[in-house]
Amino acid sequence: MAGIIKGTGEFFRDIVTETKKVTWPTRKELFKYTVTVVVTVVFLAVFFVLVDLGITQILHLITKQ
Repeated sequence: MAGIIKGTGEFFRDIVTETKKVTWPTRKELFKYTVTVVVTVVFLAVFFVLVDLGITQILHLITKQ
């Protein structure tokens, strides 16, 4: 039981140590990264909607014959 408690304490100390080593992005960088992610997600969503609509139209044409 004492080993578990000791290991848990070391785990949380290691988390604090590693968190202090992190280089956090500036507000400007964070904004750029966020815009990049949002634009990419919107682009991919539109792309997949168009592909889905295209495949649906092709299947409708094939099944009507």
